[in-house]
Amino acid sequence: MKGKAAGKPRKTKAYKERLGFRGGFRELWKNKFLYLMTAPAILWMLVFSYYPMYGVLIAFKDFSYKDGIWGSPWAGLKNFEFLFNYNGVARIFTNTIVLNIIFLVCTTVTSILLALIFVEIKRKFYNRLVQTIAIFPHFVSWAVAAMFMSGIIGSSGIVTNLVIRVGGENPSFYNDPTWWPLILTLLKVWQGAGYGSIVYVAAITGFDQGMYEAARVDGATRMQQITRITLPLLKTTAIMLTVMGIGKIFNGDFGMIYALVGDNAALYSTTDVIDTFVYRALRELNNLGMSTATSLFQSVVGLIMVFVTNKITKKIEPEAAIF
Repeated sequence: MKGKAAGKPRKTKAYKERLGFRGGFRELWKNKFLYLMTAPAILWMLVFSYYPMYGVLIAFKDFSYKDGIWGSPWAGLKNFEFLFNYNGVARIFTNTIVLNIIFLVCTTVTSILLALIFVEIKRKFYNRLVQTIAIFPHFVSWAVAAMFMSGIIGSSGIVTNLVIRVGGENPSFYNDPTWWPLILTLLKVWQGAGYGSIVYVAAITGFDQGMYEAARVDGATRMQQITRITLPLLKTTAIMLTVMGIGKIFNGDFGMIYALVGDNAALYSTTDVIDTFVYRALRELNNLGMSTATSLFQSVVGLIMVFVTNKITKKIEPEAAIF
């Protein structure tokens, strides 16, 4: 009997029971120092990402600074109606979506190209030098960039004077809106492509080097190794970052566009986005409810876009899905 009892398999607690409150508390206490290291990040998220969500109520209120959020009367969807009843809302939405798509595509392609170049530079000194030069624009303020652009394409800028000297007409960059999608795209790539290449460089350096050695033994050129090995392996990373970028497709880069364009109404037809429109409306009308409603609309649409894109990605490339 004792032998049978000894031979019985040991009963274990149910998974749910083992990971209950007591189990979770033991886990926290066991790795307390590791969890303590995450405390600053968790605190930052709570203060700057979750606590401000309380202010979303303003989107549904006729907000008054005197009465506060709870004291202000409910307004239903009145603040959303202001946005959609605006005469130029179609132009604003179109500019926001088109510019963000161009930014996303051009920045992603350029980031991948830069990552391939960085990996090919074998000497550490030159590699670090080139990477530093490429990443540096990310830390340059858009206000500083706007000053430089004024000296390049302004009425007495370098490019303007060069065009006039060769016999061309004054391009009047700050009066002609047709130039600005191109100008904004070039500046966005200049500012973000180098910094964005860091992820792709990290991904490439993590690839199995045995595949490249086998390809070299088979006589593959360096270009063939890039096109047949590196780029297919980078596809998952590129798709994943693109899905995340699509979540911000309804958010215009306010810092860049307002610093470069400001209140120049002559350029609104191609540069006016949701964020700049909301800023002007808030400044002129002092309607905090409308600006909050617009921000909420952008966030909700962005979330929906991420879910839809991720679902499509799951069917096409399951490994590239973010959840």
